[in-house]
Amino acid sequence: MIHETALVDPRAEVANDVEVGPFTMIGPGVRLGAGCRVGPHAVVEGNTDLGPGCQVYQFASVGAPPQDQKFAGGNTRLEVGAGTVIRECATLHVGTEEDEGVTQVGADCLVMAYVHIAHDCRVGDGVILSNAVTLAGHVHVGDHVVLGGMSAIHQFSRIGPYAFIGGASAVSMDVPPYASVAGNRARLYGPNSVGLERAGFSRETVDGLKRAFKALFHKKRPREQALAEMAESPDAAIPEVRELMDFFRESERGVVR
Repeated sequence: MIHETALVDPRAEVANDVEVGPFTMIGPGVRLGAGCRVGPHAVVEGNTDLGPGCQVYQFASVGAPPQDQKFAGGNTRLEVGAGTVIRECATLHVGTEEDEGVTQVGADCLVMAYVHIAHDCRVGDGVILSNAVTLAGHVHVGDHVVLGGMSAIHQFSRIGPYAFIGGASAVSMDVPPYASVAGNRARLYGPNSVGLERAGFSRETVDGLKRAFKALFHKKRPREQALAEMAESPDAAIPEVRELMDFFRESERGVVR
């Protein structure tokens, strides 16, 4: 049902069962998948694709041009996966041509009130961004990450899957997968043990990650030396430990310690 006061451009692609609330605007380049619900006083514009079952709450701004002074109005996009919830006053911007031209938010994410997802960010599936989290441009967030309220992530930073970012953190470097970090500036506290157990990771995997974090990050050694020694450990056979090692090896910004 589309409310009579909503402004839906006839060029927008809107599934038959979509709900659009009063005083909401849907722009010409928008695609709303089956079962989407867009609440009152929201704006969905730009080349924006909301997957099936997405919910957009009141006063959210979805698909606006990026806050990048170099942006000249290119044909860039925002893609949001199925089942993602975008709460009040959140802002999600399209990408820029200086990157790959797309901002992506995965499926089944919870984007809480006042969250900002800037241009060219890549957010994985099942991510929780708590109130007032800010992702600067080009940030990559892995699957099932939890970001605590009022945390700010520096542009071009990477956050590995299943990481936990404590509230009010300032993250200026890469966050390893499966890590727990917090503070201003954020520091590493070890693996996200509670989150991993809740997600169903085995005790063997969690214990292996604990040893790997200690070996890689809590001893003051050069990166290549730490990785070489870790490669000789039996824990290097655990897939999650290998993923952690690869992330550390490939980091260009350096990792939170």
